[in-house]
Amino acid sequence: MRQGVRLGVDAGAVRIGVARSDPSGLLATPVETVRRGRGDVDRIAAIVAEHEAIEVVVGLPTSLSGRESHAAGVAREFAAVLAERLAPIPIRLFDERLTTVTAQQRLRSSGVKAKNQRSVIDQAAAVVLLQAALDSERSTGRPPGRPLGPPGGAGGEEASGGAG
Repeated sequence: MRQGVRLGVDAGAVRIGVARSDPSGLLATPVETVRRGRGDVDRIAAIVAEHEAIEVVVGLPTSLSGRESHAAGVAREFAAVLAERLAPIPIRLFDERLTTVTAQQRLRSSGVKAKNQRSVIDQAAAVVLLQAALDSERSTGRPPGRPLGPPGGAGGEEASGGAG
């Protein structure tokens, strides 16, 4: 297992959940929810710098069949903007199937009422995403998911690397 903090980013249409790993890459914990829009990439860059992250894992939404939706294209575009801003820190795309559903179930089982989940659901989804990526790396010995490829590159290839 590589040493160093990783950031997990669950980029939604309105909010972006951010999680981080410990330096040994064993455990993901929530960091914050960033409002999507002006200044979002700068805020994530500041979080990367603050935690001295060695890598950022961006969730790639796919359907249960593994096909990419419109949301996956939006996530790829966001990841590309992040990659440009954060270079040379690598950006990896990781299949985020079911991360929000899993996060909602975990919040509900821990006693958080549905109406109170909105403020933390994106962070919780980022934790689920990042933990799945860390577990994948631990079990395979390889970095999770796929590195962000060039724009217009090979479609779904970058999405492989585990389900959340």
